[in-house]
Amino acid sequence: MLRYLGKRLILAVITLFAILLVSYFLVRLAPGDPTKSSFLEESQASSAGLAAGKGALVRNTSLREKLHLDEPVMVGFYYWLKGVVLHGDFGDSASVDIGRPVTDIVLERLPVTVSLNFWAILITYLLAIPIGIHSAISKNKKLDATITFVLFLLYSLMSAWVALLLQSTFCEGGRWPLLPLKGLKASVAPGESTWLILWDTTKHYILPVICLSYAGFAGLSRYARSGMLDVIRQDYIRTARAKGLSERAVLFKHALRNAMIILITLFASLLPGMVAGSIIIEHIFNIPGMGSLSMMALGSRDIPLLMTLFAFGGTLTLAGIMIADFLYVLVDPRISFEGKKS
Repeated sequence: MLRYLGKRLILAVITLFAILLVSYFLVRLAPGDPTKSSFLEESQASSAGLAAGKGALVRNTSLREKLHLDEPVMVGFYYWLKGVVLHGDFGDSASVDIGRPVTDIVLERLPVTVSLNFWAILITYLLAIPIGIHSAISKNKKLDATITFVLFLLYSLMSAWVALLLQSTFCEGGRWPLLPLKGLKASVAPGESTWLILWDTTKHYILPVICLSYAGFAGLSRYARSGMLDVIRQDYIRTARAKGLSERAVLFKHALRNAMIILITLFASLLPGMVAGSIIIEHIFNIPGMGSLSMMALGSRDIPLLMTLFAFGGTLTLAGIMIADFLYVLVDPRISFEGKKS
């Protein structure tokens, strides 16, 4: 097990290095200059702002030197990677929040996205597994056809359109103004009880969580159905039924455990999703999370911030794959680390 774990860690480090190298190349080759600001352009446009423009030009030149933008791409990547590996320094923001450490910016927004996506992922799995099981045991029946139609309909709907539709229907100013329009934090009035504050906060989460989870559980339930159908056709399931076990015991004790393997495989993509968040949903609901931060970093071409986001996303993707490998062993005893030595 330790030997296998060591090999996977080495492979993960090499893979992460390749991801960061390619990402840095693409960011540097993209058009635009993160050191040029609208302030510099406006100040240089008037003679009154000439002194301020010169000061901004000096600052921009210094920033270009700090980011090594005037040097070859490999040199710039070397200095960035050296700061990360030796000092744990991911750099300072070049445009989104100039001069502020990018780790502080990310850690400030990370809890928002994690809390939002935690509930979305939880609801996705809680709905997808039972729906997939019901659809599998009702194959070729009207119930299965109805579930399939509804799920494919949900999966085909654009999240942006659904979010705007829900806002215009259930939010302030809509037909039934039951829920807040934007944000995740409730406005707390003095003297409010804890339960009332909790309910106000929950109302802010309802629509964003729905928008983040409806397509996920629609797709995941199809995988759950497919996995369950493959398992219930196996010989050991027929043997369990021949022994007189109840259908409930056959499905949940023998079939479900093996059918979960396909869902565990999909779990590897959930961790990076918690960091990346949803750019569209966070923008529509004005949520200050990782999704909106990614959009600002891309728009301003903030290289240190973008590289930090790529590093976090790549690390969590590889961590999700390794966690999925360990869950395979827990779910299916036939899988072992010794069998993967080759």
